[in-house]
Amino acid sequence: MATDLFNLKSVEEKRRYLRHRMTKAEGLLWFKLRDRQLGFKFRRQYSIGKYIVDFCCPESSLIIEIDGGVHFYSENELTDSERQKFLEKLGFKVFRYTNLEIIYNIKSVLEDLNKRLNQISPHPRKGARSPRGFSPNPFLNKEREQRANF
Repeated sequence: MATDLFNLKSVEEKRRYLRHRMTKAEGLLWFKLRDRQLGFKFRRQYSIGKYIVDFCCPESSLIIEIDGGVHFYSENELTDSERQKFLEKLGFKVFRYTNLEIIYNIKSVLEDLNKRLNQISPHPRKGARSPRGFSPNPFLNKEREQRANF
């Protein structure tokens, strides 16, 4: 992938603005994703091309989008669809959750994410740190899974 697509300087201020003004759902999910709590490093308000995604895990090519009420208007659904096609064309998997799912059922969201992440085999770049707790040894990964389950 071309590195000139990621975290462009032209949207740096907007990314910073969004990070400092997260919604309640974004803040709640970020509190559970940060510091590799699920064994993977996530970035928030990460830009890919002209889009800024809510959360991105580059090492597993995973994007998490949180949809609030504005996403359900027909014109925004079309934009979301175009955005998702663009991201998937680059090889990303896009998972969507609603604000309400996160606020009222965070445990199920985390269980779903954990299940999906465990199905993804990360391919760290040479010299990159492996996710906390990741090991090619399946017995050691079992301990990581138990810690991540709530």
